[in-house]
Amino acid sequence: MLPGEDRAARRVLTVCLAAGVTTLLDQSVLNIAVPALTRSLSAGATDVQWIVAGYSLSFGLVLVPGGSLGDVRGRKPLFLLGLSVFVLCGLVAATGTAPATVVVARLVQGAGAGLVNSQVIGTLQDVFQGVDRARALGLYAVTGGVAAALGPALGGALVAWCGPDTGWRVCLLLSTPCGLVTLWLAVRRLPPARRAAPAGGLDLWGIGCVAALTLSLMLPFIRPPGSGRAALLWALAAAGAAGALALGQWWRVRRGRTPLVHPSLVRSAPYALGTAVAMAQFGSSLAAGLVLTLFLQSGLGLSAPATAAVTLPSAVAMVVASAVAWRVVRRLGERTVTAGLVLGVLALLAAALATAVLPAAALPYALALAQLGSGAASGLTVSPNQARVLQRAPAEAAGVAGGILQMAQRVAAAVCLSAVSGIYLRGAPGTAGPPRTAYTEAVLVCAGLLTAALPLSLLHRSVRPGHQAAPHAPGTSAATGVLEPSPQDKA
Repeated sequence: MLPGEDRAARRVLTVCLAAGVTTLLDQSVLNIAVPALTRSLSAGATDVQWIVAGYSLSFGLVLVPGGSLGDVRGRKPLFLLGLSVFVLCGLVAATGTAPATVVVARLVQGAGAGLVNSQVIGTLQDVFQGVDRARALGLYAVTGGVAAALGPALGGALVAWCGPDTGWRVCLLLSTPCGLVTLWLAVRRLPPARRAAPAGGLDLWGIGCVAALTLSLMLPFIRPPGSGRAALLWALAAAGAAGALALGQWWRVRRGRTPLVHPSLVRSAPYALGTAVAMAQFGSSLAAGLVLTLFLQSGLGLSAPATAAVTLPSAVAMVVASAVAWRVVRRLGERTVTAGLVLGVLALLAAALATAVLPAAALPYALALAQLGSGAASGLTVSPNQARVLQRAPAEAAGVAGGILQMAQRVAAAVCLSAVSGIYLRGAPGTAGPPRTAYTEAVLVCAGLLTAALPLSLLHRSVRPGHQAAPHAPGTSAATGVLEPSPQDKA
C-alpha cells in the first residue's frame, strides 16, 4: 500500500517510481546485450568498461549538485530537463555506429538520469514527512532494485526477438517510450517549482575531487598500469584527491558555506557505516550481474534467452524477499541486513564453487540456484539498510542524506563495474574452453566486497548516533531505526 493519505502525494510518488524504474532498468537491460554490442561495433574491452561503468559514474556525480540546483531553481524544470536529455541520448546511443559514440552518449545519458533522480529524492522529501517519507524512499529503492533485477530477462527477450545486431539497439531504445510516458506523467502530476535562496553556492571543488578520486580508482582497471611505478602513481593520485576533498570540505565549513558532504554526516558513525554497507552491496551486485551475463554468453555459449532464464530467479527472489522483509525485520531487527549480506556471500561462493567443479551442461542450473540466493539477499538488504541509514542520519542533514547515499552507491558501482569487468574481460580471452577461471576470480572479488561489509554491518548495530537523529515516528522501531509495518500493511 502506498504511503500517505493525500491522493496528490501518491500521484507524485507514482511519477518518482516511474523515473526510478526508467533510469535503473536502462542500465540493467543493456548488460545482457553487451556481447552483441561488442561484436556489432567491434568494441574492445576498454570500450565495454566505459559503456557499462560510465553511466553509473556520471549518474552518481550529478546527484548532489543536481539536488542543490533543485533546491535553488525548483525541481520540476530540472526533472523535465534531465529526463529529456536521458531520452535523447538513449536515441543517440541506440543509433551509434562507433564505440566512442555510444560511450559519450551513455556518459551524458547517465548525467541526465542523475539529474532526474536527484529531483526524485528531493521531491519525496518535500512531499512526505516522518514515516511516510521513509516508506516512500524505501519503495523507490525497492522498485529500482526490482527493475534492475528484471532488466536482464527483458533484455534477453528483446535480443532473441530482434536478433543480436538489432537487439542491443532495441535495448537502448527501450528508454524512449518509458521516458516519454514518465515525461507526460511528470508534466501533469509533479508540483510546481518552488525556489529557495542559494546557500553558499555549489561545492564545485568537492564535486571535482570526487570525480578525480573515482577516476583514479577506475582507470587502473580499465587501462592496467604497466609497472609498479605506474600503479604507485595511481595510488598517490587517489590519495591526493581524497586529501584535497577533505581539505576543501574543511575550508568551506570554516567560511560558513555548505560543503558537498554535510559535516554532521561525516561525524555520524551510523550513517557512515550504513553508507559503506550500501556501497559494497550495490557495487558488488551490479558487477556480479554483469560478469554473469558475459560468462554465460561468451563463456558457455548460451543464447540471450537462455541467459535471461538463468538470471530471472534473482528478480523473482528479490521481489518476494522485499515483500516479506518487514516480517524478517520484526523478528531480527537490524540483524536482517547482516543476514542478507551473509546470504549474498554464500550465494556468490556457491557460484564460484559450481563454476570450478561442475560440467558445462549442469552449470547454468547451478548458477540459476545461486541467483535465487543473490536475489533474496538483495531483497533483505537494500530497503532495510536504506531505512536504517536515513532514519538515523542527523536531523540537520536529513535533506541531503539521501542524495549523498545515492551518490556513494553510484560511485561505488562505477568503480566495481570497471574493476570486476576488467578482471573478467582480461582473463577470458585466450583461455582454452569456457573462461571459468576469469569468472571465478571476478565472483570471488564480489564476494570479498560483501564480506568486508559484514563487520561494518555488525558494528552499525552497536554504534549509536552522536547527533540527534530524525524524530521517531509511529510505524518505526525505536530500537532498530527500521520501518515497522503499519496496521494497513499487516492487513
